[in-house]
Parts: sequence; C-alpha cells; structure tokens
Amino acid sequence: MTFKEGDFVKIDYSIRRNSDGTVVRTTERQVAEKNGIYDKESVYTPQLVVLGKDSTIKGIQNALMDMSVGQKKTIELQPAEAFGERDKELVRVMPLSDFRKRDMEPVPGMQIDLDGIIATVVSVNSGRVMVDANHPLAGEKITCEISVISKVDDGASKVKAAFERYGIEPSSAEMIGNAAKVSFGAKIKKDSRFLIDKANAIAFAFNCIDVLNTVKVEEEYSRAENKPQSLEESDSEK
Repeated sequence: MTFKEGDFVKIDYSIRRNSDGTVVRTTERQVAEKNGIYDKESVYTPQLVVLGKDSTIKGIQNALMDMSVGQKKTIELQPAEAFGERDKELVRVMPLSDFRKRDMEPVPGMQIDLDGIIATVVSVNSGRVMVDANHPLAGEKITCEISVISKVDDGASKVKAAFERYGIEPSSAEMIGNAAKVSFGAKIKKDSRFLIDKANAIAFAFNCIDVLNTVKVEEEYSRAENKPQSLEESDSEK
C-alpha cells in the first residue's frame, strides 16, 4: 500500500553529492563510519517525514508517495528538487568587528546565526568576513538512497515521534481525543537546548496532526540530577 499526504513515515536515507560521489548526509551510523563522516554528537536513527508538510526535500517526499513500508529506492535529484539553486544574494561580506562585538572569532567553516538564518563563514581577510547563507548543498545534483522503515499510525505514537524528531524522547506519550499528554522523566537533560527542542516539537505536532488542539507537557526533576555545586567544588574548578 502506497502513502498519502498526512502520513507519518520513518525512513533511513543517505545523500551522495553527484559531483564527487561523496556521502554528505546519512541517518545510518554504519554508513557514516564507512564514509568517514561519523559525528559522535549526532544521533543516527530513522527520520520522521510527514508527507505534504514540507518536512523533507521535495524529491524525497515525491518518491515516498509511490513507496511502501520495507521498500528501498535510489533517486537522482536536480537542485530544484533537492536543496535549491544557489542565490548570490545570500552571500555577503561583514566587518570582522561585528563578530568581535559578540565575542566571536570567525574561522572558515564556522556556522553562525544571522537573524534566524544559519550561514557559513567562507573566508576571513583584512578585517572582512564573507558568509554564505545558502544551504551547503544548494546548486548540487544529488543521489538519495531511501529505505522506508515504518509508518506511524496512532495518535500517541505520532506525538511521540514529533518529539523524537527533535532529539528529545518522552518517557511516555498519550492522546485522548484532541488532547496530548507528554512526560519527561528526571533522566533527560533539561537545559536551554531542551527548551528550544520542546517548543519546536510542539509546533511541529500542531502543524502535522490536524486533530490536535492541546499539548500538556509534564517534566520530572530530581535533587540528585540537579545537585548544585558547593562553594568548595566551584573554587576548585577555577
């Protein structure tokens, strides 16, 4: 059975740049290790795609519409169906002093946030910094290897998958009628990144689950997990 718009689908994929054949992105750890792009900070797990909700590039979404669970497919994509054409207007030169005002020392390859847009530092010369806000794969023809792992059907699993998409796995998730309840135990690290990921996951859930009206999040904290440092411990680290 093929999929339709609104379906929650989990896929593994690997993206290869056609120009030199290198794998630049993958959801599979073994593929990352084999191709020398393994990042210990990354989580390698199937990615959630919600069809019709722009949750992945156009070419992958179009291919999934004709696939089913367990199926594999390799597709070649032009830039328009992948990460778009390069836009020269997104390349700009900024004064080095602008970075130093933010206590930043830019180096080529560094990614920075420019008013909500992620840009990459291209070069640093004579007090000037060139940055590029194009996607790193903009203008590239790519080949994608896609494997459909599963389809998520019930409401509670969809809510849980929405949070997992942002790297935060709830200890439990349930949905009764139009209301969802999500719980996070004491073991998950609740730092500033967690707050951002939680907000993004809730927004994603509202956007992708049409019947969802409310989301209640419960968070558990324990003294052991949040034990403050003593003055002696703080001084010893200085």
